[in-house]
Amino acid sequence: MDYGAGPGVGADRHPAAGSSMDARARRPVPELDQGDRLYAAYHLIALRGLRRGEAARLRWYDVDLDGATGIISQQLQQYSGHLAVCPPKTASSERAVALDRATVTVLRRHRAAQDAERAAMGAGSHASGYVFTGIHGDPMAPDRMSRRFRQLSADAGLPPVRLHDLRHGAASLALAAGAELKTVQDQLGHSSIVLTADAYISVLPEIARKAAEDTAALVIQAGYLVPGTRRPRRRSGLRPLRRRAQAATPGSASRAHPARQIGYPARRIRPVRPGSRAGNAAIRVLDSQNQATPWTAPAHTRPARHPPVPA
Repeated sequence: MDYGAGPGVGADRHPAAGSSMDARARRPVPELDQGDRLYAAYHLIALRGLRRGEAARLRWYDVDLDGATGIISQQLQQYSGHLAVCPPKTASSERAVALDRATVTVLRRHRAAQDAERAAMGAGSHASGYVFTGIHGDPMAPDRMSRRFRQLSADAGLPPVRLHDLRHGAASLALAAGAELKTVQDQLGHSSIVLTADAYISVLPEIARKAAEDTAALVIQAGYLVPGTRRPRRRSGLRPLRRRAQAATPGSASRAHPARQIGYPARRIRPVRPGSRAGNAAIRVLDSQNQATPWTAPAHTRPARHPPVPA
């Protein structure tokens, strides 16, 4: 039976010419990887980060392909050679996992191949309701899934890779794609966000740098827009105001507010009141320079002279 993902879905493509990938990474993956009956399980773990016990326990009524959602409520473990249904690792492991379109397509093809295989087997196979089963319809043990994955990796000439490493890869790729740390925690079913941060701390600096660049680009772009709109600012909008401000400011005096000027602000020249000490000093200076007549106060401002009191 063809359990493959089909062309364009989950299949490895040859990179374009000039790629920086080495010869090992450019090596095509054998057809056995795409045609293996557990291909959909490896695809699901690699993209959505399920634990192998969670994938082994997954049943078809836990998966809503139309709604692109999978429900994780139990796991399958092996004790003394027998399979046992167990609760998830932690309370946070009970979760709903969103499925991407590629994974939904892979699971649809897997179910069609599973139905065709069961029909061909006849009485030798039964419908157990599990998503990933053996030839006779029995649930797949997690250890068997791991052994098969190691065999496929060795046949492809890859370095030793554990099945659980696909779960770590899913988390790292999700963070690199811009997913928030809380979203990755919910995807993996971690009990604490601190556990997620500690496990994938090597990816966080790159995400922080990308976030800094995106934030700076957003702020700079917003500076060219009219506040509250998507209309760009008019670059010449402030020029008439500047010209009027320059024309209204005499000489080379600073146009800034006195409190914002660098250094001491320009002192205001106060008018001199006639008759005051400063006014008389100014008159004496003018008289010495221009030989002008001294200024006398008006009659109504002169002090009244009283006649002398007789003795």
